[in-house]
Amino acid sequence: MTAVCQVAKLRRMAAKTDLMDWVVEALEQLGGTAGVLEVSRQVWHNHEDQLRESGDLFYTWQYDLRWAATNLRKAGRLQPSSGRGVRANWTLI
Repeated sequence: MTAVCQVAKLRRMAAKTDLMDWVVEALEQLGGTAGVLEVSRQVWHNHEDQLRESGDLFYTWQYDLRWAATNLRKAGRLQPSSGRGVRANWTLI
């Protein structure tokens, strides 16, 4: 693999640290509030290629997405969740 190909591949790889930004991005695209499933679908739509190239994160990203939302709440960027599980709505502040 050439150096250019390796750099291109690294740019597509996602990390857990990307997920907070992706939650915010998805919620902005969905009007500021959405359910967990809608946010997950939007993140997949926006970042499928990166997720597929992300190693173990590919298998844990939906779980990690929920932790990203928790961290966004702690940072004051998301309202407390209304509901539990897949029925929960996430709302930007």
